[in-house]
Amino acid sequence: MTGCVLRSALRRAGATRPATLTRSCARQSIQSGRRNYASASSIAKPPKYGQPHPSTHPHLLKPGELTPGVPAEEYEQRRKKLMESLGEGARVICMGGTVRLMSQSIFYRFRQATDFYYLTGFHEPDATLVLESQPSSPRGYKYSLFVPPKDAHETLWEGERCGVEGATSIFGADEAYPNTSLSIMLPSLLSISSDQRLYASLPPKPSPSASSQPFHPPSPRRRSSLLKLFSPSSFSTELNPSDPPHLLLAAALTSDLALPLEKPLQQIRMVKSAIEIKMMKRAAQISSAAHTKVMRAANAKAGARERELEAIFEFECNMMGSERQAYVPVVASGANALVIHYTRNDCTLDKDDLVLIDAGCEYNMYTSDITRTFPVSGKFTAPQRDLYEAVLNAQKECIRRCRVEDSVTLSELHRSSCSLLLEELRQIGFKLTVGDVERTLYPHFLSHHLGSDLHDCPTRDRSATLVEGNVISIEPGVYVPFDNRFPTAFHGLGIRIEDEVAFTSDGPMVLSANAPKEIADVEGACQGILE
Repeated sequence: MTGCVLRSALRRAGATRPATLTRSCARQSIQSGRRNYASASSIAKPPKYGQPHPSTHPHLLKPGELTPGVPAEEYEQRRKKLMESLGEGARVICMGGTVRLMSQSIFYRFRQATDFYYLTGFHEPDATLVLESQPSSPRGYKYSLFVPPKDAHETLWEGERCGVEGATSIFGADEAYPNTSLSIMLPSLLSISSDQRLYASLPPKPSPSASSQPFHPPSPRRRSSLLKLFSPSSFSTELNPSDPPHLLLAAALTSDLALPLEKPLQQIRMVKSAIEIKMMKRAAQISSAAHTKVMRAANAKAGARERELEAIFEFECNMMGSERQAYVPVVASGANALVIHYTRNDCTLDKDDLVLIDAGCEYNMYTSDITRTFPVSGKFTAPQRDLYEAVLNAQKECIRRCRVEDSVTLSELHRSSCSLLLEELRQIGFKLTVGDVERTLYPHFLSHHLGSDLHDCPTRDRSATLVEGNVISIEPGVYVPFDNRFPTAFHGLGIRIEDEVAFTSDGPMVLSANAPKEIADVEGACQGILE
């Protein structure tokens, strides 16, 4: 949609574009007798934008960066690549995330929807991106943002916003509108001709569980009007402006009117740029250092709770610049490691336990994902060492097979891990039949893509060839139940070793290489020899 069409829709609805809200950042002197209470250091506080900017957070962003570590040109290239892949006549509507509530009005810290952030770098809630094919323009497409408008009351409670003006001047949008206008504009945005294609993305769900989704059945009047709106034979613009935009987009996606944006966008997101690899490597370095600290702390704190190790890991990550954890850490001591996603972390450490810790931080919206297993005592017992070495050998061989020239897939790597573990376990006394590994001892998949999401790009095909720029996890594990089919000495042991691997033309790059995993290094870290 061109800017004039958008403006016409606003005029028809009686809406206007808000005036710019300016705010002086000049230093103000407060005089009391001879005292001057002004401070030059307070000029940028509170920040004048809704997220860090080079002028307000020079410790986080360099000049020219739109978000920490990422220049504006990177976002421009991402949008351009997407629109070129979708072809002439494409239109994209991508909704950002919203604030989640923990209970009543108590909110979780906001994190932007990944696809929206990837294309914009905009980190305020309740925003929407519109991209429209425009081959004759210098960009080749039209870029519009719907953002929260500046509001004095919200500023008092939540701080400043970038506003409509910031969406154009800072984020480079061709046109920007208050998000309160989105419902008014959607009928025109959703009205496409036969030679156009519409791709849409809804905001993330609060939970994947069907039982957690709220059910608000529409009234008979609204149901009939939505059916009329998305009838293949006609398009009606008689729409109540109070209808939530996500409801309208959801209806469009269930009709023949729109296609899901996720798959074509995530095909692009799966191939990481040099800037993204650099960000992910830093996230992995932070997490690797925190894993090393935890190993030492566990050895010094026999009898401590698992949650204390979790707290140490999070503290170390935060002190090194991480914004948040990429996921709820698994800190499983002893037989708790038999539970793949054990996150209660409320048991105490026994001196003879192994501890399996699956934890990684997020850094500038890029995740890390590392698992290490180590002895609380600082020294592996003979059975622990044998089982650990079996998993380690399989893991290292899987990493060696992550070569671009071999055209491997996730599924092939997983099958290799099963065969490797089968042979390794047989060498240490396991009498296994076909399927014992996959069904019982190693019930999870070897790998997943990594990026801005922990399980990045979920639309990916496990049988697709892995290419340069892909970043995946390699995480074989063995979890021996209290079952007489398996050697008694290994009962209750759970061992997983996970690294992050980037596919490069020079071979596999292990981003998490600083996290100790060789037996001598793990024991050295636990004993404080390896720092």
